[in-house]
Amino acid sequence: MAERDYYDILGVPRDAPAEDIKKAYRQMALKFHPDRNPGSKEAEERFKEAAEAYSVVGDAEKRSVYDRFGRDGLRGQGFSGFDSSVFEDFEDILGNFFGFSLGDLFGGGRTRGRAGQRRSRGRDLALEIDISLEEAAAGIEREIKLTRAEACPACGGSRRKPGTRPTACPSCGGQGQLRVQQGFFTMARTCPRCQGSGEINASPCESCQGKGHVREKRALKVRIPAGVEDGSRLRLVGEGEAGDEGMPAGDLYVVTRVRKHPFFEREGSDLACEIAISFTQAALGARIEIPTLEGPEVLKVPAGTQPGETLRLKGRGVRDVAGRRKGDLFVRIAVKTPGDLSREQKALLAQLAALRGEDIEGVDKSVVHRLKNILQ
Repeated sequence: MAERDYYDILGVPRDAPAEDIKKAYRQMALKFHPDRNPGSKEAEERFKEAAEAYSVVGDAEKRSVYDRFGRDGLRGQGFSGFDSSVFEDFEDILGNFFGFSLGDLFGGGRTRGRAGQRRSRGRDLALEIDISLEEAAAGIEREIKLTRAEACPACGGSRRKPGTRPTACPSCGGQGQLRVQQGFFTMARTCPRCQGSGEINASPCESCQGKGHVREKRALKVRIPAGVEDGSRLRLVGEGEAGDEGMPAGDLYVVTRVRKHPFFEREGSDLACEIAISFTQAALGARIEIPTLEGPEVLKVPAGTQPGETLRLKGRGVRDVAGRRKGDLFVRIAVKTPGDLSREQKALLAQLAALRGEDIEGVDKSVVHRLKNILQ
């Protein structure tokens, strides 16, 4: 089954401001609150679906990744769907079940905090590279610079002072959950001290202040393959931010931005351009040298070519990124009329008009006659 768009779930447009998104989620949370729909599995699912949508589009950073890369980009950041932390902004309307947060009721639990943070893979990163059409067609190698979180060299990402070990959480005995009897029910809630990890960091690393990561500047060489288009996305596996101890790093997504060319227009693998020729070249035919992305090329203009006609140079476009085919170059013909004719040139043109039976002194009524024939 196709995954639903988060904006559709909340019933807001993609450019909706943050306040409208928050309002839409508030309304859905009230409508599908399990306390208002006891025993309704559908309401519970709708409630969690709305919470998942809001946890993404209600967060500026996650929303930016989602708008660019969809859910695939979010999964690279360790996003797992239902995020109980969104309830914190709505405690006044959502309330608690038997004194527990809704995140605990639905099996959630926050993953934030230092010592008790659950392990997850590193976050994905995204950046844009500005290139010319020629570079996009030929492919280039470009050096990029970025700042990213990397594993602390002192503790290796463990967050602990070298030589120390984690300590079992004294509140939950290392279980990560607290169980409390409520009447006939035994409820389990995430341990607030260790945030569900079952461990506390009694000796945080001094180099990274117990974070496990440090921010470093890095320079990477990126190979942009031939045929990329504006908005093409390249994935560099493992070049994102470092994950928690024992977890893989995220990926780096490089988005290409191809500058507009002053002469060529691009449509997929094809190119288009326009050249102006004289009316004598159009009438008699000519061989015209024109630019292509691979250097000058001779274009044969057939005799009698009309203004606006398009001629094709096969295989002079851009090779697609898969390397399977190469597009064509389509040349639109514009005919320029000289405005600085000499007396001799005018006389020759008048002679040509006479030979063709054209009366350049009188009123040409042929256009009206042709239009009448079309309308009849």
